Amino acid sequence: MSNITREKIFSNQKLFGLVIAGVMAVTMVAMGNDVAKAQSAEELAKKLANPIAAMISVPFQFNWDRGYGSADGNQLTINVQPVIPISLNDDWNLISRTIIPIKHQDDIAGQSGTQFGIGDTLQSLWFSPKEPTSSGLIWGVGPVIYLPTATDSALGTDEWGAGPTAIVLTQIGPWTIGGLTNHVWSFDDANSVNATFVQPFITYSTPDAWTFALNTEASYNWNTDDWTVPINASVSKLVTLGEQPVSFQVGVGYYANSATGGAEDWRARFSMTFLYPK
Repeated sequence: MSNITREKIFSNQKLFGLVIAGVMAVTMVAMGNDVAKAQSAEELAKKLANPIAAMISVPFQFNWDRGYGSADGNQLTINVQPVIPISLNDDWNLISRTIIPIKHQDDIAGQSGTQFGIGDTLQSLWFSPKEPTSSGLIWGVGPVIYLPTATDSALGTDEWGAGPTAIVLTQIGPWTIGGLTNHVWSFDDANSVNATFVQPFITYSTPDAWTFALNTEASYNWNTDDWTVPINASVSKLVTLGEQPVSFQVGVGYYANSATGGAEDWRARFSMTFLYPK
């Protein structure tokens, strides 16, 4: 093994360790909050269905995608997605969601070999009223920031970017219906990142904290005129381990449309989310 390869592996391991350490730090801080025992499992499941609920959560989402390019490559992505609400005043919250992808991929661009490491980070910030509108709408708007944190050129774009993001939803009985969107432009090279993301979703939560969800995670690349449209179905169950609420989710998806050289056919998902209600 060459010195360059050893240095690359060490760098990836070091960065991976920093990500995990950061997530653990957020988790330990959150664990300082007492779990609100008065909240039922059903109430927590409904809060979890709301991406901008005023509740700290730390999801670990595993995605497996296949069918990339001419070599039928595959990719395993672990998205670490801490969500942290910050109270600004009596009326407004700032909801922070960070998505840090950890990837292992094989031949996703022809015979391109294997890469492992951290991809580019997406930081979303939503300014959201603490109370729904008179018609029951819950909403948030703010910036999204694209950070070039990839540890390998094949795992990211090496470009800074930013744009707007918005979310709107309503919760009626056991139903949560809404949508999330963002658009990101890169700073240095507008032709590098110019993409729109749209995620309509619908969930149904039962009194015993089962949640059934259907969504799409559609993205449009304006540079290549390509849509990527996976349709995802999942089921999750909220349980309590000791006093710690945890949600476990399994799901499958199908690519209704794929970008040129992108993932195709079926995908699989598993996630584990730690909840820290106030």
